[in-house]
Amino acid sequence: MTLTIQSFSGSDATPFFGDLARLRTSVFRAFPYLYEGNPAYEQTYLSTYAKSEGSVFVIARDGDAVVGVATGTPMAGETEEVKRPFIEANLDPEQFFYFGESVLLPQYRGQGIGVKFFKNREAQAKRLGLRYATFCAVERPADHPRRPADYLPLDAFWAKRGYTHHPALRTTFTWRDLDDTVESPKPLSFWIRDLKA
Repeated sequence: MTLTIQSFSGSDATPFFGDLARLRTSVFRAFPYLYEGNPAYEQTYLSTYAKSEGSVFVIARDGDAVVGVATGTPMAGETEEVKRPFIEANLDPEQFFYFGESVLLPQYRGQGIGVKFFKNREAQAKRLGLRYATFCAVERPADHPRRPADYLPLDAFWAKRGYTHHPALRTTFTWRDLDDTVESPKPLSFWIRDLKA
């Protein structure tokens, strides 16, 4: 493998939007997201990041093939669903850099790419003078019928990166699960790291 990791900001990442949409709909089909991809939503979602010159796309390539993408953007430009929990907790969204997702094909995991995804996005947050990095993760019941027997949550990985779970900071995103015919709201909670700690 000839793996390379590069970061692109704002509209400079436009050539990779198709790759990100492909990876999102592929990787997020697995538990715990169980996302039934929606091409129209993907285009709307990606256009938000393109409009933010403070956003970052971290691209992992094996040769010319894009095998993973991680995104981030200043929370100030994010949706109401992302900002509302922080505003209600008297936390200023202007101080936060929000990680959108980190999607990587299974065969490339365990090689340090995920760590680089975090470091590159944190570096962008620091360049912008933001104090905190944050992301949210979906919450599924322990007895969910699609939960694999060998499923291992990423909590320990995130904690090792310096992130603390804040279960009181909660939001909901809406998408259609693989087994459903309609969209439904899903609960998510946030993890935060103080980049100056």
